[in-house]
Amino acid sequence: MTTAAGSSVLKMNGRNDIRKIVVRGTNWLGDAVMSVPALRELSRIFPDAEIVLHSKGSVNGIFADADFIDRIMPFENRPSKIRRTIEEADRLIEDDFDLAILFPNSFESALTSRLAKIPRRIGYNKDLRGLLLTHPIPVPEWKEHQHEVFYYLNLVAEAERKYLGTSTVPIGPPDISIPVSAERQARAATRLVEMGADPSKKVIAIGAGSTNSMAKRWPAERFASLASALAAEVEAEIILMGSDTERQAVQDVADLCGVPTINIAGETSVEEAAAVLSVADLLVSNDMGLAHLAPAVGTKTAVIFGPTNPVTTRPYSDNAVVIRTGVDCSPCMLRDCPIDHRCMTGIAVDSVLGVCLELLEAKDDAWVI
Repeated sequence: MTTAAGSSVLKMNGRNDIRKIVVRGTNWLGDAVMSVPALRELSRIFPDAEIVLHSKGSVNGIFADADFIDRIMPFENRPSKIRRTIEEADRLIEDDFDLAILFPNSFESALTSRLAKIPRRIGYNKDLRGLLLTHPIPVPEWKEHQHEVFYYLNLVAEAERKYLGTSTVPIGPPDISIPVSAERQARAATRLVEMGADPSKKVIAIGAGSTNSMAKRWPAERFASLASALAAEVEAEIILMGSDTERQAVQDVADLCGVPTINIAGETSVEEAAAVLSVADLLVSNDMGLAHLAPAVGTKTAVIFGPTNPVTTRPYSDNAVVIRTGVDCSPCMLRDCPIDHRCMTGIAVDSVLGVCLELLEAKDDAWVI
């Protein structure tokens, strides 16, 4: 096994010495989108290496048409993390990887790569896992002040410096775009028509949930009022979207709407959701995974921020607009508001409607089957 002390030898061998790279992917949809620029740079830096994404099956659908990943090795949650670690390490051993790049900060991801005997293991030095990595990287001092996309890009830049002796990762705007094939778009459009959508109308998607935080949710009655206003203003089809765990939040909006809606919450995979969003004219949502996915597939997005920090976790795209109100207690990063939820209740329907209409005016091309 090559240790950290032997890193200079590895660097001298250069890119031809690294033939197979496994990337431990992020666990949440939004984080997966934010890791796209880093994956794209990794593919550019190691053009001859096979790049395998080792990631949760629930988020892998966004990479269905990605040309910067050669293969996806999905894993699912297990009742026992110990069992999952051992099982996944055994799977990784079979592939004989040369390099592991760990996007998550978890101890488990580092232990898995160590048990898999991967000779080069690079990740951030957090959660007491430094001894498990051949190259533990200090967490950057700017971590809480720059966008998350640069956190992942920095790790790839460190890998380039350590193993190739070069430094070419750009500091300019990262490319967050995610491709969706014409075939997938056509299937999504056909599905919407089959569910009653009129293809002559604009399609507005609404994401009213947020899996891991109640504090991120704009009130259901305001989403319902917004949907009714948009349907009246632009004769739009309203598509309600979300994961299986967000069904109730979405249904609350559907029950309060004064206009017909098409509710597909919990009815699509991430791959299918990406395709639906790619044929939509607009997404308006809370700070959630869909808010990152929609602008990445080219869709105008209005995202409502409350307790979270848009400086570090906003959708990193010119297609997205952040809507928030200034209150002293935001961003608090809490999952449940201990007071009056003023960061969200202070955002009026008319304010969000105005932003949505401006975004829709900027895109007036019709969607087709």
